[in-house]
This record gives sequence, C-alpha cells and structure tokens, in this order.
Amino acid sequence: MTDPKGARPVLQATSVTKRFGGLVAVGDLDLTIMPNQIASVIGPNGAGKTTFFNCISGFYTPEEGEIRFLGHPIQGLRPDQVTARGIARTYQNIHLFKGMTVLENVMVGVHPGLRSTPLGALLRLPLNNIEEEATLAHAYALLDFVGLADVADVLATNLPYGSQRRLEIARALASSPRLLLLDEPTAGMNPQETEDTMRFIRRLRDERDLTVLLIEHDMRVVMNISDQVTVLDYGRKISEGTPDYVQRDPLVIEAYLGTAADEVDVNLLAT
Repeated sequence: MTDPKGARPVLQATSVTKRFGGLVAVGDLDLTIMPNQIASVIGPNGAGKTTFFNCISGFYTPEEGEIRFLGHPIQGLRPDQVTARGIARTYQNIHLFKGMTVLENVMVGVHPGLRSTPLGALLRLPLNNIEEEATLAHAYALLDFVGLADVADVLATNLPYGSQRRLEIARALASSPRLLLLDEPTAGMNPQETEDTMRFIRRLRDERDLTVLLIEHDMRVVMNISDQVTVLDYGRKISEGTPDYVQRDPLVIEAYLGTAADEVDVNLLAT
C-alpha cells in the first residue's frame, strides 16, 4: 500500500547494533516502515530477526543506534512503556495464560491502558465500574473480529493451535497499537490455516488501520502479503525492497540456498 508523499515513518531504525559479548547479533541496521505497510524481516536461522524485534519491544537495549516510533526515540524503554506508546507483539512460541479463558486473556491486554486502581476496584468506585464494562465490550469486539467470540468462555489451553495464534493477536490488539509485530505468525500451521492467516493479516492492515511488521520463514507468505521485505544475514541487512526484487537478489539466493543465483530457479524462494 502506498502512502502520501511526505508521510512520517511509523518505525525508523538507524544504525541499530546489539551485541552479546563478542557476537554481533544485529549490526548497523537501518529500517524504515511507513504507515499501513505490511513489512517482513526474513533471513536464515540466527540472522538476528528476533533480536531486532526484542530491541524494538524493549526486551533488549541496543548498544548503538536509535529506534524511533512515530518520531520519538524508544530504545531503552521498558516493554510496558513501549506497549503504552502503541507497539504490540506476538511471539514465535505462543505466550497465553492457558489456565484463563479466552475472554480473560484478551482482557489482560487492555490493562496497561486502564486508570483504575486495586483500591478503586475494592471500593467499586464509578471509574472502575465504567472501565470494567468498557474492557468487557472491547474484549468481546476483538474476539468477534478474530472469529473467537463463540468460545469466549473456553480455557485458552483447549483451543486448537490456529485459534491460539488468533487469540494471541487479539490480546495484542487489546492495547490499541499502531504497530503490530508478528513473530512467525504461521509457524506450525497447515496450508489452509496459513491461507486464512494471510487473509487475516491483510484485514489487520486494511480494517484496523495497522502497520504490521512480521518475521516469517514461509516464503510464500512473505512474497504474497508484504509491501516491503528486509533480509538479514549474520545480523546485517543484505537486501531490501519489494518481494519481487528481493527474491531475485543474488545475495539473498546465496544466503538462503548457499548457491550462486545463476545456478538456481529464483522462484524457489517463493515456494
């Protein structure tokens, strides 16, 4: 999706570097994401993708460089502070409260934005009652959006795998983010679930006015839904552009397949 000329980036990373001892997990990375884009970060295992996500979401602090969200620096903020500013994420391994119901899991995602206090809840102050009703309505609306309203009272652990993925996204949406980070959203899914998830990610962008940044190993997903693809290898960006450009870049082909570009069918990256 194109953006009006001069639109402010949603996310802008400049020379971001994260080290673990002598290992450079992310090195001198520049990345710009514009409003309402679906952008993907790809690369072989160990390329630094999840480390970069953790730098954005506040779990790691880069040693060098700057990360700006809607024009404001966010590196060094705690994860809850990053969430409060409008960035939410999911995880490669599903992180749900499996002993809680589907509805309760989504309600947890609303809590960072509430003004109520434990004392107010104990005293049943009007603000607490108003926020509790609004939280319930918001959570049910999100469950309806992701197609889980009919299982609101089911324990999260009893949901099928694909539904647990959708529940995690619903919980992320509960904080009303402007930028959604999806870490391997189709991991472990069968072909039909993958197709459904691709359509769902487009809906997130189109119907909820979201910008989406995802890590994904399924190249068919990446090439079909991304406006922009950034390729990392050993922590450094080796290519960036449209899906069509990236899948024909000799450096990308070599990084993924270990073979010179003139020796392979470039369509292998999209299968």
